[in-house]
Amino acid sequence: MSRYEQAREMFAKAGVDTEAALQKLAGIPISVHCWQGDDVVGFDGAGAAGDGIQTTGNYPGRARTPEELMADIRLAFSLMAGKKRLNLHASYALLGDELGKVDRNAYRPEHFAPWVKFAKEVGAVGIDFNPTCFSHPMVKNGLTLSSPDDAVRKFWVEHCIACLKIAEYFAGEMGTYCAVNIWVPDGLKDVPADRLGPRLRLKDSLDKILACGYDKNKVRVAVESKVFGIGLESYTVGSNEFYQNYAATRGICCLLDNGHYHPLEYVSDKIPALLAFYDTVALHVTRGVRWDSDHVVLLEDELKEICKEIVRNDATEKVMIALDYFDASINRISAWVVGERNVQKALLFALLQPYEQLKKMQDEANFSEQMMLQEEMKTLPYGDVWEEYLSRNRFAGSDWFEAVRDYENKILKERR
Repeated sequence: MSRYEQAREMFAKAGVDTEAALQKLAGIPISVHCWQGDDVVGFDGAGAAGDGIQTTGNYPGRARTPEELMADIRLAFSLMAGKKRLNLHASYALLGDELGKVDRNAYRPEHFAPWVKFAKEVGAVGIDFNPTCFSHPMVKNGLTLSSPDDAVRKFWVEHCIACLKIAEYFAGEMGTYCAVNIWVPDGLKDVPADRLGPRLRLKDSLDKILACGYDKNKVRVAVESKVFGIGLESYTVGSNEFYQNYAATRGICCLLDNGHYHPLEYVSDKIPALLAFYDTVALHVTRGVRWDSDHVVLLEDELKEICKEIVRNDATEKVMIALDYFDASINRISAWVVGERNVQKALLFALLQPYEQLKKMQDEANFSEQMMLQEEMKTLPYGDVWEEYLSRNRFAGSDWFEAVRDYENKILKERR
């Protein structure tokens, strides 16, 4: 009897069907972010990330051109099991000579056509998109859509509208929705004299963006809150309360980033709270260390709890899962693969829990047995089920890193 067959019998005794779990896991897409590969620099000339975000580290091999970034993503995708979507920022526009150099408020689908071709080549099941409202001269005094400067607000409104039109193009080409997440760095370094005014301007700007007439059957718009940013520590315009109310009143998604809250706030608890009111919830999976530091996702307790809430609430098609981190201190391809695999491992762990039994115990106030069963499930051999999943999908187990090491020695070390 193989290790998987033994594990299957052990889980069956607890009322869990491992075959059903494997089948379910294979159908859950994870949106993989392009910006891990080049430290959020992009290709539109903006340079290093700024305006509230920062990438740390100088590990050799950063992608410097579209061709290098695509090659790196291609290898990373080949080492990731399961369905993948490709997540792009607008700053990754490919502004060739024949298209002409334009600013972000004039981006068109043509500037992203090579990404569509590439996504299809690597087997991505969809493309997601993000306006890039940072690292640009039109971020004035830390403000974009909430700026008191009419010209600044107009520029960023136009940029976001352009992104919605590009998202429609992505959806049409890929045959599935495109999630568009709007995050702005807007905030102040020190104590503000006016907290309401910037929020009213942000509300008006967002209303103008949503009024552009985009196809809601193709594009899912989300807004993303944050506690603070670098140099914007005292006040964030797009707070959690602001965006949750805005999303609820405008019929769009509220995005939860598990690095964007106080360390004692848990996204795993916020997911079911939003599912009580929203048809769709957007999720960014990252790892904050003391602050929103965008560390590579590890297989930690909170990640497991996040995935449990998605699975136990039958929300694998309601929660749009995306990665969002950027670590320049380690091999960037390894960072991609480790993070994506850990989300898949956490989803599998969640799929191997006897939720009906546990819910029944909770409703009957049978808390002693509930605790016992929850703890016993933690040590069942779900790692053997994971290895079976990789084997069936013809993916390497822990030896995948050899491919990364070989690529680094042959390709990455040549980049100067």
